[in-house]
Amino acid sequence: MEEKILKLCGKKHVKLGIMGGTFNPIHFGHLVTAEEALQQFELDKVIFIPTGSPPHKTSGILASPEDRYLMSVIATASNPDFFVSRIEIDRQRTSYTIDTLKELKNIFGNRATLYFITGADAILEILTWKASGEIMQYCRFIAATRPGYDIKKIEDLKEKILSNYDFINSGDRQHIYLMEIPALAISSTDIRRRIKENSPIKYLLPESVCNYLLKHGLYK
Repeated sequence: MEEKILKLCGKKHVKLGIMGGTFNPIHFGHLVTAEEALQQFELDKVIFIPTGSPPHKTSGILASPEDRYLMSVIATASNPDFFVSRIEIDRQRTSYTIDTLKELKNIFGNRATLYFITGADAILEILTWKASGEIMQYCRFIAATRPGYDIKKIEDLKEKILSNYDFINSGDRQHIYLMEIPALAISSTDIRRRIKENSPIKYLLPESVCNYLLKHGLYK
C-alpha cells in the first residue's frame, strides 16, 4: 500500500497526512478533518491508520481491529486521496505512535514529509506520549480544533516544546499547525451511545459504515 502511494503521487518527494485513531467508528468528523488537511496543507495523500491495540483505555465498547479497519476502508473508498493502512492492525501488540512513525520512515525514507493529524486535545497530551522527543523528529503536527477552542493552550504548548527541544529551535519553529473544523462536534463516543440507546445516527457517518455496523451488531 505504501509503495502504491509513492507511485500514485509520481513525485520525488511527497507530503503525507497521517490520520491515526481507533475509528470506533469512523465518522464524518474524521473524514472532514482529513479532507481539510489535504487541501489546506497541500498534502498529496492522507493515510488512515486504525489503532490495533491502543495504549490508552477507550470509553465504551471497542470494536475488533478488523471491524474498525473494514469500516475505515468502506468510509474512504470513494476518495482516491485517502488510503487505509494495516500497519498497526497487523502489529499484534500495543500500538504506539513512535513505532508507527519509525515504520513509515523506514518505508518512505526521505521521500516524504509526514504530517500527523489529530485533535487539539490529544496534542495537549503529546509530552506524555511514549518517546515524545523522538516523535517530533519524525513529523509535524496538524491540530484540529472546534470553533471557539481556546488556542492559547496550544500556543503555550508550542513554547514549551521549543524550549525543551533544540532540534525544533534550529529547524521548523512552526511544528504544530492549527486547523479549525466545525464537524468536530461529531464524536465516536456519542455515536456509540446513540446506537446503544437506539437513537438515530444518520448523517453522522457514511451510510455504508452505518449499514456495516448495524449489520454486524456493533456497539449494541
